[in-house]
Amino acid sequence: MTRILVIDDDLSLTQLMSMRLEKDGHVVYTANSGRDGLDVARLRQPEVVILDVSMPEMDGFAVCRELREFSGVPVLFLTAFSQEEDMLKGFAAGADDYMRKPFSMCELEARVNALHTRSMRMGGVSP
Repeated sequence: MTRILVIDDDLSLTQLMSMRLEKDGHVVYTANSGRDGLDVARLRQPEVVILDVSMPEMDGFAVCRELREFSGVPVLFLTAFSQEEDMLKGFAAGADDYMRKPFSMCELEARVNALHTRSMRMGGVSP
């Protein structure tokens, strides 16, 4: 069981991911804006964060940079921003992985599991 935080302003996509990940035994928290996502991350201390780039209040790059100030949680960007420069910007902000939309749920699950496993082997999610 992995605690996963999904931060995305697309409510239907967030619900779909939550249902699929919960079906696989994960605990899923959601937030529909960057600011709310940071609040949930502080409160719930997820083990993996799935983060979109384009959101209200603050974009995913800013969320990732601020998240890195208090947590070393693995971050997977899941976004329609598909240019190489966007991916590089995501890694520069502190991302551990980057997936482009549209995406395969099976691939997303595999990446989440790999990030979580690697994080646990390295001692958890401290900053």
